[in-house]
Amino acid sequence: MPPMHEQPLPFITLPNWVKAASLCGFNIQPVFDELGIETDLIHLEHATISRPLLEQVMIQCVARARSQHFPFVLGETFAFDYLPDIGVFLATSPTLRDATRVFEWVRTLINPMIDVRLEEQDVVARLVLQQVDGGSSGMAAVYFIESIFAAVVKFARMLHDDIEHQSLLQFRYPQPPHVAAYAEFFRAPVVFLRPRNAVELPRALLDRPLGGGFPALHGQAEARVEQRLAQMPRRTGLVAAVESAFEHEPRLLGQGIERLAERLGLHPRTLQRRLRDEGEAFGELLDRIRYRLALRDLDDPRLDLEAISERLGFSDRRSFTRAFSRWAGVTPSGYRKGRD
Repeated sequence: MPPMHEQPLPFITLPNWVKAASLCGFNIQPVFDELGIETDLIHLEHATISRPLLEQVMIQCVARARSQHFPFVLGETFAFDYLPDIGVFLATSPTLRDATRVFEWVRTLINPMIDVRLEEQDVVARLVLQQVDGGSSGMAAVYFIESIFAAVVKFARMLHDDIEHQSLLQFRYPQPPHVAAYAEFFRAPVVFLRPRNAVELPRALLDRPLGGGFPALHGQAEARVEQRLAQMPRRTGLVAAVESAFEHEPRLLGQGIERLAERLGLHPRTLQRRLRDEGEAFGELLDRIRYRLALRDLDDPRLDLEAISERLGFSDRRSFTRAFSRWAGVTPSGYRKGRD
């Protein structure tokens, strides 16, 4: 497995880069052409880009932007075009705490480097951007952090119209040359050379009811996102190796972590530790892969439920039905009827 800094990143945000460049007064196509980046919107869900190449794109875009600071515009124009149900989930969230579930999906779907975790201490809550080994460095790192925080603030404003006056933005890096743009864009206090990159806000805000709360639509959007994400393989890190092993040898699904570790040439404890480092637990990962493979197999009318149960490593059809109902909120038979 290549080191993390050599692993490709999903690039389904390509349309957002194009839009941000246009808003900043330049055409991004020459940048892509110069760097040899293929642009295929038809197969966007499979698009990837290397981290060094993405850094070059960012640096060139910052240099070409005429009227605005490109990372802020990129973050502000970010939208869940590929999974609009995430947008519905956010807009109908009953509380900010509930809305933070989106960061888990972003980490899985958009970019494993966008790893934002909620931390709580006394009367303070923080959305902390975790440090990931093998990330960008220098000004490229600053630009990516700026774009991530611009997106976080954008969606926070959408949910709570007074969020800036109750927030504090903290950054690890020194004050950049373009610091004046921070006050204009974030409209909130900003401090530098802090231990972590974080948005700090009163803890009480997390559970204050939001005006757009719509429980029925919120639950439906969550179910649709989970189902869609379950069908998408992870493409980076150890998780990708685990998913590949299960997909090529489905019999491993019912043989436990010891057999999987042997297949990957790792000690079981090493496998568990490395999965934790990627923010995964073996049981949750196993469920997600089984769910995705179940959705795929249920779309094949040639496979009956007994065969699918066996392929996925369940002891019997009843165990499979219970698990699938927990994942999808409907039985395997009900799912098939809904697809007809």
